[in-house]
Formats: sequence, structure tokens, C-alpha cells
Amino acid sequence: MTYLTAFNTFGREAYAYVAKEKGFFAEQGLDVDIQVGTGSGENMAALASGAAQFAPVDSTGYMLTKAKGDIAGITAIAAVQQRSMVGIMTLNDTGITTPKDLEGKKLGDQAGATTTILFPLYAKLAGFDHTKVEIIPTGAGDLGPALGQKKVDAIGQFVVGQPLIEKAAGGGTRKAVSLAFSDVITDLYGHFLLTSDKIATEQPEMAQKFATALLKGMDYAINNPQESAEILAKAVPETDVEVAAAEMVIMKTYTVGDAPKLGIVDQERVAKVIAILEGAEAIPAGKTPAEFVKIDIAPKA
Repeated sequence: MTYLTAFNTFGREAYAYVAKEKGFFAEQGLDVDIQVGTGSGENMAALASGAAQFAPVDSTGYMLTKAKGDIAGITAIAAVQQRSMVGIMTLNDTGITTPKDLEGKKLGDQAGATTTILFPLYAKLAGFDHTKVEIIPTGAGDLGPALGQKKVDAIGQFVVGQPLIEKAAGGGTRKAVSLAFSDVITDLYGHFLLTSDKIATEQPEMAQKFATALLKGMDYAINNPQESAEILAKAVPETDVEVAAAEMVIMKTYTVGDAPKLGIVDQERVAKVIAILEGAEAIPAGKTPAEFVKIDIAPKA
């Protein structure tokens, strides 16, 4: 079966490679081909078409997309992170230390990225005017350089990207400053592990086995970041091991959250997320958790 990384092969993706290298997939009787994902939209389309069987996608971006009817035939079966990693990254020489400071500034972000999708909601809840922020479409590979070269004042970036951004900015006294969306929109999950409705319905045990192995890889990776970065580098030679390990260290907090174990998806919490999105008029009213998550096969507390 095919698994797509959430996006590229950054250090934050190491857990899947760990699950394969350590034999966690094989323990479940699974032969998994890990391929490089190119973002939420493309990953969801691949799952819906059957081109891939599993992929992590930012949970809120997924819920917004599905609620609007822009994707169908897919569902969530586990939470990869308990807290959203979506955020805005800037540097300590821009004067941006709070969300309000973004007004009058330029924000670089990839077209259609989750950060851009959530930005008006984030601004509303954080108490600033999103229309006073100019969003500059910027390719994913150009975000770090654009910030480092002061072409933009901030960028859309998962908070675990801090080591990568500091490296792109040239290091030294220039340090990254993160504005995590989860500090404002507190109930949001991070990535959900998605699969097709067909697999979740017709092969639920296989779906659970996949989630079990992947989450075991995550547990190992966040507790052994250096070794996990080295495992990633074996599969992806261009990996900067130091940066990849640092990303895993940051991601641990978001992965574990307050949950008693990894992967848990709580129906009541999903309902809260739906209420938040409905209240912000980001999705149509009347949606239910079952429309987004296959609760009966998702990990339980």
C-alpha cells in the first residue's frame, strides 16, 4: 500500500520512515511504500482516487475542504498530533511578537495553504483585522528565503519549522518567532491520518493496523529524535540531521498534548471544532463528527 507524507520529507515526517525501518509496519503484516506528499489538497485527491491509501492531512484544512463539498470519499481514522501545528513564523528583527503586530505587514504563504484558509478565523479570534495584512503568494520552497531576505515580514509555517527557518535566515542572532494558531484556537487537532471511505468501511482492521504501526513510529521518533533523524537521512540523503532532530523535539509537545495516548480522536472535541468553524462561518451549519471521522475505528482513551 502507498502512504504519502504530509508535505515533502522534512524532519517532522521522520516517524513514517521510522515505522518502516523499525519493522512496525511489518509487525502488522503490512508492506508500505512511502512516497513524498505535496500538500493537503493533493494528498486528499490521491486518497479519494485510490492513488494512495493513507496520508496525514492538517485536520482543520481537511474539515474545511470536506464541509464545503470540495472533496468526498475520505475519512479520518486517527489524530497524528493532538494540537494544531499550523502557525505563522517571523524573525526577531521584524518587531512582530503578537498577532496584532501582523497588521500592516506582508505575510508570505503558499497559495491554498491551511494557514491562508484559517487566517481570517485566526485573526477574528486573536482580535486583529486580517484585511490589514497583505498575503503574498509564495512557493513552499521560497518561504524561508523570502523571510530571511526580508521580502515578507512573516510566513505561513508549521511551528515545527523553526529550526529550518532559522537556518534559512542565516543563523546568528536572527531567531524565529512562532505564533501558533493553537494558542488562539485551542481545540484544533494537528494532522489527521486519512484513508478512503472504502478502506475504513470494508477493511477497518487493516486501517487500524496501519494506524497502530504509524503511531508506534511516531512514539519512537519523538522519544528518539536523533536516531529518527538519522533513519530519515538513510532514506532521504539530503536531510539535515540536526534540523530534522530539532523538528522532532518541537513536535513532541504537539503530538502528545493532554491525551493519555497517541492517536486519540474524541467525538466531543471534534464537535467543538465543528462549532468553532460554524461560529466563524467557515463551514455550513449542521455538520456532525461522523462526517469527518470514522469514530468506531479511531484510537480511544
